[in-house]
Amino acid sequence: MRRLSPFLPALLLAALPLWSQAPEAAAESWSLHGQATVVTQAHGAFTSPYQGPHSLSPAAESATSFTTTLMLGWRPWQGGELYLDGEGAAGKGVGSVLGVAGAPNGETYRVGNPEFRATVARVWLRQTFDLGGDASKVDPDAHQLGGSRDARRLVLHLGKFSVMDVFDANTYAHDPRSQFLNWTLMGHGAWDYPADTRGYTWGGATELYWDAWAFRWARFAEPLEANQLEMDHGLARAHGDVLEVEHDHDLGGRPGVVRVMVFRNTTRMGDYRLSLAEQPGAPEVTATRAYGREKHGWGLNLEQALTAELGTFARWSWSDGRTETWAFTEVDRSLSGGLSLKGGGWGRPQDRLGAAFVQNGLSPDHQAYLAAGGLGFLLGDGRLNYSPERILETYYAAALGPFFTLSLDLQRIANPGHNRDRGPVSLYAVRVHVQF
Repeated sequence: MRRLSPFLPALLLAALPLWSQAPEAAAESWSLHGQATVVTQAHGAFTSPYQGPHSLSPAAESATSFTTTLMLGWRPWQGGELYLDGEGAAGKGVGSVLGVAGAPNGETYRVGNPEFRATVARVWLRQTFDLGGDASKVDPDAHQLGGSRDARRLVLHLGKFSVMDVFDANTYAHDPRSQFLNWTLMGHGAWDYPADTRGYTWGGATELYWDAWAFRWARFAEPLEANQLEMDHGLARAHGDVLEVEHDHDLGGRPGVVRVMVFRNTTRMGDYRLSLAEQPGAPEVTATRAYGREKHGWGLNLEQALTAELGTFARWSWSDGRTETWAFTEVDRSLSGGLSLKGGGWGRPQDRLGAAFVQNGLSPDHQAYLAAGGLGFLLGDGRLNYSPERILETYYAAALGPFFTLSLDLQRIANPGHNRDRGPVSLYAVRVHVQF
């Protein structure tokens, strides 16, 4: 089986002569950033007449997660940016991240380990070709070397990184380290986006920016098994494709963005309907896996500044839901929206207050599979009295200096795991975030 990773150095070396000019004089030539985030989350006891192998426990519990990242950036030639991230993680999420489709802590993943583990999260080349138009300043940040860029430009990405580094951005709901914690608020809930269980993949993406418009296309590797670390590097047979169109606008003198996405994944997925037909007593979707299966869908992503302090956002996403969830979470339809308010009105301009609502749902095939006692990699109560999962989340993030933020977070989840017979459950969290 051919792998992407051994070819990446060769590709970079082959490309070097094409862009071997000296770095731009006014541009940042290298950067070093880091972060550490601790989230402690708990829930009390809740109503549960039954539970299965993949249910959230109805007994009170708490869990703590820890992540830390060291991010090195380097500009080897004009327009080129190379990023290398080392990332470590420890701890786990409540319920071992089982039993809730909109998992409540975006800093955890399903195979969380109480012991600290370190890995290379990103090895990522970004190449920008300026094509003219108005130039704008680029502020130094993580994964963003300071300098300038044209309003019209072509940007290429190659390597190992997160699909969310390029797609489905949103000013108010995208980063669980500083904004909403819930998985289905940091991105499109129904987008089973390609990633290993830590959220990263290998692939390439192309972006074209033309004044107020942006067009993005990419192909990424899928995991070899559902929600696992090892990737399937046979890109011809297993890949995730995504296309996104973005338009920036002003509404009443305030900036806003509209993003429309379509996606298609193909890999060795199982089929819900087939598993029910072949195993009516105890369906196992994993037993029906075969290459050539696909999942497709779309997403609408909106953000709008209402005042200098207040902004709003909304997402709406859908997938066909005929094949098993492979990489993200067990959601086939998702609608979310919310508000984000800066703290200038009470003398704390760096603080943030956020409130949001999410409704997550399942396709008919996915519903029938879980109702018959089937297990997904996140859900499985043994049976299902279906109702859309509904989530309310609010947080307050207090900036305690330029590098330190302390947040309090509350989530109220009705019908956890899309099951009307269980819950509701309230989750409380304290988040500590340090960055430089």
